[in-house]
Amino acid sequence: MPRTLIKGATIITMDAQGDLPQGDILVTGDTLTDIAPSIHADDAQVVDARGCIIIPGLINAHMHTWQTALRGLAANWTLLEYFQKMHAGLATVFEPQDLHVATLVGALNQLNCGTTTLADWCHNNPTPEHNDAAISGLLESGIRAAFFHGTAKPDPKPGQTPFWEVPHPRAEIERLLRAYQGQPLLSVQAAVLGPHYSTLDVALHDFAMAKDLGLIASLHQGGGPARTPDGWEQLEAAGLLGEHINIVHGHALSDAQLKRFCDLGMSFSAAAENEMTQGHGHPITGRLRAFGKAPSLGVDLESVISGDMLTQARVALGMQRSLDNFAFREAHGGIPPTSTITTREALSWVTVEGARMLKQSHRIGSLAAGKQADLVLIRATDLNMQPVHDPINSVVMQTSLANIDSVMVAGQWKKRQGQLLGVDLKPHLDALQASGRKITKAMMLSK
Repeated sequence: MPRTLIKGATIITMDAQGDLPQGDILVTGDTLTDIAPSIHADDAQVVDARGCIIIPGLINAHMHTWQTALRGLAANWTLLEYFQKMHAGLATVFEPQDLHVATLVGALNQLNCGTTTLADWCHNNPTPEHNDAAISGLLESGIRAAFFHGTAKPDPKPGQTPFWEVPHPRAEIERLLRAYQGQPLLSVQAAVLGPHYSTLDVALHDFAMAKDLGLIASLHQGGGPARTPDGWEQLEAAGLLGEHINIVHGHALSDAQLKRFCDLGMSFSAAAENEMTQGHGHPITGRLRAFGKAPSLGVDLESVISGDMLTQARVALGMQRSLDNFAFREAHGGIPPTSTITTREALSWVTVEGARMLKQSHRIGSLAAGKQADLVLIRATDLNMQPVHDPINSVVMQTSLANIDSVMVAGQWKKRQGQLLGVDLKPHLDALQASGRKITKAMMLSK
């Protein structure tokens, strides 16, 4: 079994073992087998990582990767414009090949930015062919992925049942589970409407389906009035809430609901930058922290913002610090004596908490012997990084895409010395550009 010995790096484990100012990591096959100040392994391929900071692979807990060919198009849209122009408009002309190239290129970009695990929330998939095309893009990219199977959301045509009255297609999820069982880097989960966006009957069906199939059920919560205002109470009464439920955004929840859901072990994924951009409201980071919980983070929409997860950590940290600082000034009339959130906590949102949300804390999210070898080498000798006084501060507050030197997923290098490996990007980018032009042109012709 091949072994890789990475030597001489500053290692941020995000694990109880603690960090190493200088240390080595031994990888055997797809597994981290040792982390120590010094390791000797004569049969291993040695990688000199002096001058680098190693962190766990980043986890993007929520992204609609099918929108990669529309990058930047929605940058000036509010959430209401997004619903109308994207879901009722542009999304309706996507063919399976559009999902394939968007998902493939979007996943490759995640790897390039240091993300090793992607929760792909796919909700523009009207046919099985769309689902297979998206999943093939994930598999081709080589990223670790959770495919959250959603449902398309067009405006209903005359005589057509609106999407919010249509139960999630259990047969299709069961087909996907059968078809992709055994893929070591892929899981299939459920992206359901939830009570905010569906009728009660649909919500009860979807939550029962996810529980019965043993799936994570992820849902959006917020963005206008709820279709089923008492839906959460009905779902809890039916015994359908628990650790397998993931709420994205969560702005419409009361503090009492939020505390109850925290007590039930439900997880939360914030998309701080996009939430502030599109008008969702302030991210619920601080509200979760008040109940002893923390969010995972996601990019959400590359049609609006960039796909860099360290940027998401920095924005979420800065926004919550600002809210906390403002509250202190209002209460005490001055600047607070210290920050309320550390950079280590912000880094945990894009590592440890992402793994927790995906129920994979035993495999990913931190660096420890026995876990999967998902890691990132950051070049700390670069102009924008020097001098490094505190490695975690430097990672969260200084690092950019330019500093992501190498990325490993399950013991395999996906990026080395600043370059993605094993992929010819030009034909994929050409196909992505052609897809984007086709989609936008089709919508212009339909007006």
